[in-house]
Amino acid sequence: MRFLEAALARSLGRDRVRIESASTLSGGSTREAQKLVTSEGEFFAKWSDEGPENIFVCEALGLEALRAVGGLITIPHVRAAAKRDGETPGYLILEYLPPGRGEADDESLGRGLATIHRATRSAFGFDAPSYCGPTPQDNRPSPTWVDFYRERRLRPLVEALERCGRISVADRRLFDRLMGRLEDLLPPHSAPSLIHGDLWAGNVLSSVRGPALVDPACAYADREMEFGITTLFGGVSARAFAAYEEAWPLPHGWRERNPLYQLYHLLNHALLFGGHYGAEALHIAKHFAG
Repeated sequence: MRFLEAALARSLGRDRVRIESASTLSGGSTREAQKLVTSEGEFFAKWSDEGPENIFVCEALGLEALRAVGGLITIPHVRAAAKRDGETPGYLILEYLPPGRGEADDESLGRGLATIHRATRSAFGFDAPSYCGPTPQDNRPSPTWVDFYRERRLRPLVEALERCGRISVADRRLFDRLMGRLEDLLPPHSAPSLIHGDLWAGNVLSSVRGPALVDPACAYADREMEFGITTLFGGVSARAFAAYEEAWPLPHGWRERNPLYQLYHLLNHALLFGGHYGAEALHIAKHFAG
């Protein structure tokens, strides 16, 4: 792990950093993830010589964007990040956040998430690509939410599923019909909000400094999209959501629109894992396609 020692030394301005011990943490099947105890303190590191070469650099940019907003949610400080270059794996090194009990985290999570969502800019998108799992997200700017969601999120997944044979020609036509109706289904005046983008339970931590977020797939999007994955796989408890609604209530009709944002994550899971996710996506498409 000398490349991690060298990266920490450069980041901390030291001649040398020595890794004294390392313990494996959950980090996925294609990457290493470890808690490092070093001569300069404790850090979290993950690395891989597989997958997208820039995935950790893009993740670092997302963490820095979330951290810049501040608020009640802890975002770990990025110490170093690099893309895979053929000789060295891609890696990400963060400050290590010791776990906490989480008894007061829910309300802080809800209010802190509302603070993050209030961060805005003039167009939908982000300064770099992001990744939802290993799936790349095209974040080139778009002036309208409907165009961004259709062309940067839904269409790439539908086309990828068709290429690999996981949806039929008839299924593709159904999804095309739905995408053609988005102007009638989504609010016409959505404002860009900074979202985490992959806010399921595994990416929400309870730390000694309160709730923390990791593994973002950031973009400036309609904030309703944040809750597509939380309503599928958890991540925001009822108490946290009540605190969010108190801080900044969601627009009328968001619950009826929510399956349209679940659709993105179901399509992504269908691409990554197959199984029942494709059938669930088709069910939503049939409901909204008219």
